[in-house]
Amino acid sequence: MNTMPLQNPKLFMLLLGCKPPGRHTEQHDVFFGIAPSLKELVPSVHAFWPEAKKNLHLDAWREVTSVQQYTICARLKTETTVDLKEHTLFFINLGGYRKNEFEEYHYKILVVAKDLTAAILQAKQQLFYKETGFKGASAHIDDKYGIDVDEAYAVENILPKEMAAVYTLDIMQSQGNAEDPFQLGYMPLWKIK
Repeated sequence: MNTMPLQNPKLFMLLLGCKPPGRHTEQHDVFFGIAPSLKELVPSVHAFWPEAKKNLHLDAWREVTSVQQYTICARLKTETTVDLKEHTLFFINLGGYRKNEFEEYHYKILVVAKDLTAAILQAKQQLFYKETGFKGASAHIDDKYGIDVDEAYAVENILPKEMAAVYTLDIMQSQGNAEDPFQLGYMPLWKIK
């Protein structure tokens, strides 16, 4: 795994999938990494989920450059910047249910906010949160904070350690930027170019 600082670092969000040995259904997880290209992330992805071995693949990914009205840039921690970290990029995993369906559905979002409380309030405004759930099985944002959240993380806190040691994320207000497009569909890691 490359631990040298990279030129033109980019933040990527990947939806990984695999059917680990001994499991009956495909499992998923989200990975955030910084590299100049998707292909250069492959060794870090394998290190992130070593049990998956050759079964690991992408189901979705995006290069993260624009979230809401903010531009997101990865940079070396040693470079100077005018941004004073007034905002944080959060990854939030919303969970919910539909009557008579044997499934917990998830909706993964990125939110820019001043703190976790503000990020969760934004997440609760999502249509998914409002419409996926019913009495006795409400929609929730899965987490360990004692509120109705599945998972909520500051993205910088879940980067691989070797990346977090070298890079930081600049979050700058911008006007009219479109959200980054999602790349969807099954892609084995060996096919990434």
